[in-house]
Amino acid sequence: MSAVKDRGTRNPEKRMSLGEHLLELRKRLFISAIAIVVGMAAGWVLTDLFVWQAIQEPVNLVVEAQQGTDAASTGIIFPTISSAFDLRLQIAFTLGIVISAPVWLYQVFAFLVPGLSSKERKYTFGFFATAIPLFFAGCAAGWFVLPNIVKLMTSFVPEGAETLLTAKEYIDFVLKLVVAIGIAFVLPVFIVLLNFAGVISASSIIKSWRVAILVIVLFTAFATPSADVVSMFMLALPMIGLYFAAYGIAFLHDRRVAKRNELEFGTAV
Repeated sequence: MSAVKDRGTRNPEKRMSLGEHLLELRKRLFISAIAIVVGMAAGWVLTDLFVWQAIQEPVNLVVEAQQGTDAASTGIIFPTISSAFDLRLQIAFTLGIVISAPVWLYQVFAFLVPGLSSKERKYTFGFFATAIPLFFAGCAAGWFVLPNIVKLMTSFVPEGAETLLTAKEYIDFVLKLVVAIGIAFVLPVFIVLLNFAGVISASSIIKSWRVAILVIVLFTAFATPSADVVSMFMLALPMIGLYFAAYGIAFLHDRRVAKRNELEFGTAV
């Protein structure tokens, strides 16, 4: 008991050594992996219930629009005998990531907590509670623009030709679009977290606004087809708004810290 007290006295800020950080990282990764596997099992069941029908719906809408016209016919094909099984695993894994998002996002924040002071740790739950809805909102945004993207890209096929979408390529595109946008929506929360941790200041955030907007536009251009400018801006605008919202929160935090320092140490600080 005395040894524990002695360690607490010698390390009041609970700083961790490199070895302890690696052990903590391994623990967080293991918990996240277990959560993803459990979510993957649920995703395997949900795929048959409604997920595959939902993924196929944008293509079905294109097919319905083409009926009775001279437009090119469209459909999804499975070129190999194992394609259906492989894609079901892929869908289940992606659903596992989405379903388990509260768990692995918490593990990320929990891993960063030891790097914060005791006063800053109280904000961690607020960051976590904000990151979860933002992640799901990002996934929903990616899903929202998907039908427009499918409709646009299939419209370039010449009349009389057929659009045979390989299932693997189509599923890869859908899943990466949804998850990538979901993760991108969470990044402003980490910007605020780094500000509260004293790593970056609000002034440095706003100074980089041009670079941030360029990166966001390039990211959305990469995530969506180059011809679909509307979907690109539909994704870019909320991400830009979140970036400036993160700056606003960081600005208020820095101003509050400056006022507190001024009251405690005088105007010289």
